[in-house]
Amino acid sequence: MTAREVDRLAELVTIETPTGDAAGLAAAQQLIRSWISPVVGDDGELETVDGVTHLRWSGGEDPSVLLIGHVDTVFPTGTIAERPFQVEGDRATGPGVFDMKAGIVIMAAALERVARPERVAILLTSDEEVGSITSRVLIEREAARVGTVLVLEPSLDGALKIARRGGSIYRLAFTGRAAHAGLEPAKGRSALAELAHHVLALPHLADDDRGTTVSPTVAQAGTVTNVIPEHAELRIDVRAWTLDELERVDGRMQSLGAHTPDVRVDVHGGINRPPMEQSVSEELLACARRVAERLGHAEVEAVSAGGASDGNFTAAVGARTLDGLGPRGSGAHADHEWVSIASLHERIDLLAGMIEDLDAAARAGR
Repeated sequence: MTAREVDRLAELVTIETPTGDAAGLAAAQQLIRSWISPVVGDDGELETVDGVTHLRWSGGEDPSVLLIGHVDTVFPTGTIAERPFQVEGDRATGPGVFDMKAGIVIMAAALERVARPERVAILLTSDEEVGSITSRVLIEREAARVGTVLVLEPSLDGALKIARRGGSIYRLAFTGRAAHAGLEPAKGRSALAELAHHVLALPHLADDDRGTTVSPTVAQAGTVTNVIPEHAELRIDVRAWTLDELERVDGRMQSLGAHTPDVRVDVHGGINRPPMEQSVSEELLACARRVAERLGHAEVEAVSAGGASDGNFTAAVGARTLDGLGPRGSGAHADHEWVSIASLHERIDLLAGMIEDLDAAARAGR
């Protein structure tokens, strides 16, 4: 079985799917449908929100569990030519192999192992890497409908993710006044200088004791060397373990003012993903551990993860949620990204066993 899954992984990784590449995403969706549709007896449905198309299977009127993943990656078109899919020993490499195309391969294979795959709802989104801006409404709708969610994001050194920090995304737009940098610089009002003030000040909103981070990440300013910059833009990433902390930082962000006279600061954005708290994962973690013991696997470990995922959204609507059911590996968003081939088989067995147990429990509880 593992050889086929490696072949599937190679096919999927070779189709480049950077967020926003409609053609690449459509090609990958078609490939995934060719794997899943014959198993569940349903072609699935493409849902388009604000021009972005996502792929879902309903699981019928009374699905037992919702499987969630994303097709998009952070790597630009052309990366596959520089880093083609390769296998060396137990390691498979290539853009998006770990985050999270291997998780989709695991999902498709596990569905073949269960008695009632038609009772499994599936949602594969196309914009997770940019904050699930268009897919959030679908994620929340499906999670609320089903009530139990397994997220196929990669594991953390094999451990399942039972809690995640929430995140906020901000864009600060600075508007000053242009002037010739040589003839009359004093008549200008530098948007770049204002940006610099915020780059230095904003990290002080963080709270190390509470695990809250405030990180300026992307900056743009200026047009040519001899003009005082009239416009500048700064993007900020915020992470926190509690909603209270996200709200505290959001209050400060929304009230930001300018340090430079006659420069305007406009704040865009806010809280994107609420925290995923450990309580939503407890029952599903217990299920995973029972299945692993039955399979003779090592005991399933669990961790809290600093990064956010779509599991944050599913937890926020009250759905039981367990994350990190994808493979072992490392290097998400990096050139050294890899997955363990042996872990594919292990995770297929674990996921299939969990789906069977959750379906049995759901039918017994009717």
